[in-house]
Amino acid sequence: MIAATPACLLGAGAATFAAGTSRPRDISLKPFGMALIGAAIALAATPAWADQYRQAADNAQVDCVVSNHELTRISLVGDAFASVSKITTGYPYNDFTVTNEPVRGDIYLSVPEGFAPGRLSFFATTRKGYVYKFACSVGGPEAEQIFVTNPAIAGERAQAWEAKATPRDAAVRLVQAMAANSAPDGYTMRQVAAAPARVGDLTVRLVAEYRGAALTGRVLRIDNRGAKPVTIDPAQLTPAGSLAVSVADRELGAQQATTLYVVLDGSAGA
Repeated sequence: MIAATPACLLGAGAATFAAGTSRPRDISLKPFGMALIGAAIALAATPAWADQYRQAADNAQVDCVVSNHELTRISLVGDAFASVSKITTGYPYNDFTVTNEPVRGDIYLSVPEGFAPGRLSFFATTRKGYVYKFACSVGGPEAEQIFVTNPAIAGERAQAWEAKATPRDAAVRLVQAMAANSAPDGYTMRQVAAAPARVGDLTVRLVAEYRGAALTGRVLRIDNRGAKPVTIDPAQLTPAGSLAVSVADRELGAQQATTLYVVLDGSAGA
């Protein structure tokens, strides 16, 4: 079966309309061509279905869209539902159902055909003790998936990762992770497009940052803009009190670059 894409419909519609213009006796060609062009425009304007990703803190409201015909799955990233609290009206067309899936801890929502309110809301408590209010509008017939993340849970995972070693050893492990371009469990990594700073013949530019519970890691690009080789002194390029510092190449030739990794005490507002 050949899929009817907007481009195909538009091309066929234009050709049919043109044929109808040149052949007046075929009175059906022009209307049919216009219909194909209209179908192409409608198909192109139809949005693609996508999963819904929401971020929420404890006691926050989660806005979402649920299916009016199929199931809607809500999943908590790093957590699971423990209970759901909702009002039952006693009228079938005003009530929605919630089913708890015990293995993964997800919940599934369904609304009856002709669901009168058009919106639904309920409270949910998670196994980690967080409470969310869900406020959802009723959308189309396709099944929906909603994934909810809580930044505090990532912070807990980062804290657990850091607690496996002393602060100094954890800083060394973070340097190793950054050198491997890998974020430790619970850490958030962001690419940074910072302007370079000049230090003599060197330019120093922050390119990435890793944030955990108590540690913050930074990846710096060092460029030698001079005409002579230089020896990198990390102490001149990193803040005082850095927990760990590592440079890929201490001897940097002219017009060459290297990478420097530094770990700071994130709890001090680094």
